[in-house]
Amino acid sequence: MTANRSEAPFLISRLAAIVGETAVVTDPAAMSPYLAEPRDLYHGRALCVLKPRTAREVGDILALCNEAGTPVTPQGGNTGLVGGQTPDASGASVVLSLERLNRIRAVDPIADAMTVEAGVTLAQAQDAAQGADRYFPLSLASEGSCTIGGNLSTNAGGVHVIAYGSMRDLALGVEVALADGRLLSTLGALRKDNTGYDLTRLFIGSEGTLGVVTAATLKLFPRPRARAVAFLGLHDPAQALQLLNFVKGRAGPMLHAFEIMSRPGMALVLRHIPGTRDPLAQPHDWYALVELAAFSEGEAERVAAQILAAALDAGLAQDATLAQSLDQAGALWKLRESMSEAQKREGGSIKHDVAVPVNEIPHFIEEAGRRLREAFPEARPVPFGHMGDGNIHYNISQPVGADKAEFIAQWTEVNAIVHGVVRELGGSISAEHGIGRLKRDLLRETKDPAALDAMRAIKSALDPNRILNPGVLL
Repeated sequence: MTANRSEAPFLISRLAAIVGETAVVTDPAAMSPYLAEPRDLYHGRALCVLKPRTAREVGDILALCNEAGTPVTPQGGNTGLVGGQTPDASGASVVLSLERLNRIRAVDPIADAMTVEAGVTLAQAQDAAQGADRYFPLSLASEGSCTIGGNLSTNAGGVHVIAYGSMRDLALGVEVALADGRLLSTLGALRKDNTGYDLTRLFIGSEGTLGVVTAATLKLFPRPRARAVAFLGLHDPAQALQLLNFVKGRAGPMLHAFEIMSRPGMALVLRHIPGTRDPLAQPHDWYALVELAAFSEGEAERVAAQILAAALDAGLAQDATLAQSLDQAGALWKLRESMSEAQKREGGSIKHDVAVPVNEIPHFIEEAGRRLREAFPEARPVPFGHMGDGNIHYNISQPVGADKAEFIAQWTEVNAIVHGVVRELGGSISAEHGIGRLKRDLLRETKDPAALDAMRAIKSALDPNRILNPGVLL
C-alpha cells in the first residue's frame, strides 16, 4: 500500500537518513522545477525531491520505497517531451533526481569505451571523449542539459543515427538499481557477450519503468578530423530521397547526417530566430542539410564538393552551398536546430515524432498533408527531421490568427490523421522521444497485443509492486 500523507514525515526522515538532510527537497518553491516538463503540458506533485549521490543510495531509496509502496519518478535533465519524467497529480510519489550522479568513472581510448554516471550531461560526455581524442556521436539540441541517464531511458537518437545508431547502439553496458534495491550491472567494454538475455538493451528505452539507470559504459569512436556541411534547395521530398541515395552511394560511411525541412519551416526560423539568414540566393520548396565527416584533413570538403557538383549536374538539387568555415557550418545547422524554437514563437503547435521506412517518407508527407488540408484547411504543417533514418518531426502550427487553446484542443483529431498514415505505412508513433504519459494510450492502440503482453510480464517480474514511474509507458 502507498504511504498515506500522515506517514509521509516518517518516510521522508528515513529517506533523509539515506541521502542526508540537504539532499531532500520539500520546499514547494524549490521543488517546482522538478514537477513540470519543458512544454508545460504536465504538472505534478510529490512528497519530496531526492538527490542521491551514489548508485548505492539510489538502490537504498528504491528498497525503502518498495517496502512502503511509495511511487518513484526518476528524473534526469528534465528535458523529455512526453511527460515521462513528471510525477502525477496525486502527490504520493517521490521524484528521484539523478543530477548529482555526475562522475566520469573511466575513459579508455584503447578499448574505445567510457563509463559515466547517469547525471552526466551529454555535453560533458562528449567533452570527456574528446579529451581522450575520441568521439561520442550522440548529438541533440538539448545536449547541454539532457543527461546520459535520460538519453538511455528514452533511447535517444538525434542527428547522427544514420551513421552511429541510437543509444541502444551506443551502450555496451548499464548499471541499474532494481525496484527491490539490488544493483544489476552489465558495465564493461566487452563487444561480445553471448551469455543469455540482452539485459543492457532491455533497460534502454524502458523510461524508468523497469529500473533506474545509474551508470553506463558507452562506445567511443575515432574522432573525425574534418567535417563538411552543405545546404541544398530541392523541389520536394521525393527529390530529397533521390539525393539521399545519391549521397549515400558516393560518401558511404562518411555520411553523418541528412536532414530535411520545408520552406514554411525555414520561413519561421528566418522570422523568429535572430542572426539567421537564407544561405541560398532564391527560396526553395524544400531543403536538405548534409554533413560528411572524415579522418584526414580536407577529405570531407573534397568529397562533399564533388558530390554537390555531381548532384547539381544530375538535377537532384536546384542550388547548393558548402560551408567554408566552422562559423558557416554552425549557421547552417542553426537553421535546422532552431525549428522547434521558431514554431514555439509562432504559437500553438501539435507535434508528432514519427518514423516510417525511409522510402515511404515522400508518400507519408504528401498523404498526411492532403488529409490534414481536408480536415483543417488553415492549419500549417511544418515537417522536418532526420530523413536519413526515417524519423520525421511532423508538426502542425496553428492557423494565422487562430486561438492557441482552441487549436491545441484539436490534438486528438490531428493525431488520428497523422498516426493513421504512419500505421498504414508500417511506421512508429514514437521514433526517439519515447512514450511517457503523452502517448501511453496511443501505444495501447497501435502496439501488437502480444508485444504489450510481453512488456507487461517483464514489468510485473521486475517491479511487482509497480512503484517505478507509474502511469508512464504502460
